[in-house]
Amino acid sequence: MTRPLKITKEVHFRSMKRGRKVLQEGVKAPQPTLGRVPRVSRVMALAIHMADLRHQGEVADYAELARLALVSRARMTQIMSLVLLAPDIQEEILYLPRVDGSRESVAEKMVRPIAAVPDWRKQRVMWRALKAGIPD
Repeated sequence: MTRPLKITKEVHFRSMKRGRKVLQEGVKAPQPTLGRVPRVSRVMALAIHMADLRHQGEVADYAELARLALVSRARMTQIMSLVLLAPDIQEEILYLPRVDGSRESVAEKMVRPIAAVPDWRKQRVMWRALKAGIPD
């Protein structure tokens, strides 16, 4: 009489083109998580792009931009106020580190009061103070 044979292997499904799945041997390798770009960085990039559209004459004014972007005029004003920041602060905002599910260290709401100050030296002082209060 023969004994039953039992084989144990670890397998996983791999997604292919057009939704097809393929069974593969071994444990699925974990995907590295790069995180996401902070919201304030995306809004800063959007503000720079929209200001460029305005300066090139592609749109007549910020009211037209607000209609195209499907946001209120007030929100467009908030977004466009970010271009009033000192260039070095804008660059730092654009290159903030990616976030991985946790709360973002710098929120747009924190940056708006800095953009409201017309003196770039004072903005830099306020920006350093904001960054100093952020836990690493």
